[in-house]
Amino acid sequence: MPAAAPQRLRLGRQSRLAQSRDFMRLRQQGQRLALGCLIANWNRLPEGCRPKLGVVTSKKIGDAPARSRARRLLRESFRRHQHEFAQPIELVLVARNSIAGRSFGEVEKDFLAALRRARLLKTEP
Repeated sequence: MPAAAPQRLRLGRQSRLAQSRDFMRLRQQGQRLALGCLIANWNRLPEGCRPKLGVVTSKKIGDAPARSRARRLLRESFRRHQHEFAQPIELVLVARNSIAGRSFGEVEKDFLAALRRARLLKTEP
């Protein structure tokens, strides 16, 4: 029996939230959890949909390179774990000031802790 093909870990355009109305809708109607260096706003999607991500970084985090790094860290955390969701979701991650200077491992740890607390990840058998 051949081994199962690994799941692709891409984060293309169809996996991103880009319009401000989507961000506002999630902020008003979705659920919210603040933990560590991020705030997560999410809404569950119907089965068969693809998970979607939006990232918000404010000028309070620092200069443009610091904000870009924060966005990259949050997107990479989502990209690596997008196939572990129990159900497809729309997710907006808001970087908090404490993300500045953190390593990828620390950001990923906060990301996974937030998803576990929100019960958005598949349960281990």
